[in-house]
Amino acid sequence: MTIGERLKMARTMNGFSQRELAGRAGVTATAISKYERGVMVPGSGVLLRLSTALGVRVEYLMRPRVHSIHLTVPVFRSAGLSEKEEAMVIEKVREWLERYIEVEDLFDLEQQVRPSIPLGYPIRITDMREVEQVAINLRRDWGLGIQPIESLTDLLEDKGIKVGAISAPDSFDALVFWYNDTTPVIIIREGVAGDRQRFSIAHELGHLMVEPSQDLDKERVAHRFAGAFLVPEEVARGELGESRKRLDLFELHLLKHRYGLSIQAWVHRAKDLGIIPDCEYRRIFDHLDTMGWRKREPGDQIPPEEPKRMKRLVMRAYAEDVISASRASELLGKSIPEFCRAEGERHDGFPIEMCD
Repeated sequence: MTIGERLKMARTMNGFSQRELAGRAGVTATAISKYERGVMVPGSGVLLRLSTALGVRVEYLMRPRVHSIHLTVPVFRSAGLSEKEEAMVIEKVREWLERYIEVEDLFDLEQQVRPSIPLGYPIRITDMREVEQVAINLRRDWGLGIQPIESLTDLLEDKGIKVGAISAPDSFDALVFWYNDTTPVIIIREGVAGDRQRFSIAHELGHLMVEPSQDLDKERVAHRFAGAFLVPEEVARGELGESRKRLDLFELHLLKHRYGLSIQAWVHRAKDLGIIPDCEYRRIFDHLDTMGWRKREPGDQIPPEEPKRMKRLVMRAYAEDVISASRASELLGKSIPEFCRAEGERHDGFPIEMCD
């Protein structure tokens, strides 16, 4: 990959036009065009200004591409991303995945986690109710039983499904695709409440595990799978009962914290399973709307999960002197001190000096 290709990739990730980048870097739009096409190569001073304007390290713009990365068409979970925003997300995903693969290359192939999606998946269904059984089958095949899943992100990373988090517009929740037709990848947005994040991850997992017939809506199928995988039918009926006329919000709040499934998703689950009538479903959602609780539910929030495998590999390589601090910073996407400060904030009480 040339400097020009890197430059275009970084510009797209930021959502800048050539003219916008030119203004920020103090060069002409014509120069940006020539850099991207490989007609001209920016000097060191210009390269530094470009990296500053783009919020990337100079090393990023000069880094060669080791792997050819082919992505299948991503399946987005979003509320109307613009074409420009979609391009931003895809380039951020491509850049993240490139770093991830480079990190894995630092270690023996035998130590890398291979995807362990059981044989027979995705399972084809012709009726929405069949989704429940697919979710139960996958839990059985992965040896999960019916207990709450403590960390969905850890589970999927252990199963060889790459999970990443990127900064993205609020209208974006998650996406799923295959890398080089062999490795499934799920991407989520940073800064989302844990219950919403977990549902998005399970939703994208549904796209990997279920193949609905043409007359079924793929998004509704993935929604149903997410609820059924996080809270199997047996569990939902055990917690709520076989039939209810009314649900209490505090009851649902407590269940939210036990299973990592939002209040709203629990209400959907109860309706899907016929535990509550339509009138109770509408009553609860009307109340949530009235109170302004649809975007942020009442009570304490569930912390977001965090993909950890890539970070662990980078810090392992750094600790063993396989890579330098500069290289570790490049692979992490931030300097070692920045990384340590962020981890210190995330893990209260963690001594930052331990990163030295």
